[in-house]
Amino acid sequence: MLSGLLVYGVLRLGFDVPAAHVVLILSTALLTQRVLTDAFGLPPFDPRSALISGLSLCLLLRTDSPWLAASAAVAAIASKFVIRGNGKHLFNPTNFGLVATMSMTRDVWVSPGQWGHSALFAFLMACLGGVVVYRAWRSDVTVAFLAAYASLLFGRARLLGDPLSIPLHQLQSGALLLFSFFMISDPKTTPDSRSGRILFAALVAAGAWYVQFKLFRTNGILWSLAATSLLVPLIDALLPASRYVWTGGSLWFPASSSSPSSLPPTPTPSAVSM
Repeated sequence: MLSGLLVYGVLRLGFDVPAAHVVLILSTALLTQRVLTDAFGLPPFDPRSALISGLSLCLLLRTDSPWLAASAAVAAIASKFVIRGNGKHLFNPTNFGLVATMSMTRDVWVSPGQWGHSALFAFLMACLGGVVVYRAWRSDVTVAFLAAYASLLFGRARLLGDPLSIPLHQLQSGALLLFSFFMISDPKTTPDSRSGRILFAALVAAGAWYVQFKLFRTNGILWSLAATSLLVPLIDALLPASRYVWTGGSLWFPASSSSPSSLPPTPTPSAVSM
């Protein structure tokens, strides 16, 4: 899906992504994954996780420097191995790679407007993303985030007397849907309990709204997710639940959940999160 979105963005939307940067980001992500897998003595090397993070960076990261592009890939993959808490990595890899490099230099940016505001393309991304979050059993955090963020946008428009076309236009963003369906839904970095995930989503939405409309900075959803991820261990402690566990091609369901026999096998986590 991410590969298809990248091809669509380059050929149809004219993304300014040099082919050399795509190759560099993907190869750097794969190499970092391989080196750290061996260094930490983990199970056999699986390229899918690194490819997902690399493709996500190709979709979102913009820079004129190949070294910064490679640095973002290294930071994204390394964060999974190094920055951990309570048995799982703390940050979404792509989110960390973007925020870390944007924090260090002005020569890295994310352009939310590159996707345009086409309702048809927004619907396409929603459908593709819906498949991912459904099979990852994390659709609750996506729905909660979109509902909370939409409520804040419509509430602000109502207070200011703006027409409803303004918040509707803001919600028809490919970047927002990409974030909602492919990034915040990461099962390895969201709280374990459903109530915790809903709280997490609401906090990310509130933080994104504050960054955008009070601090007047772009990419509020990225900064908010990075900051709110620091609260996940606390949320897990206050609202405990069984850990989300992957076992090969199938999913181990917590005791409070049931596994419908009609569901297809669930993919490995490397094929789900950004």
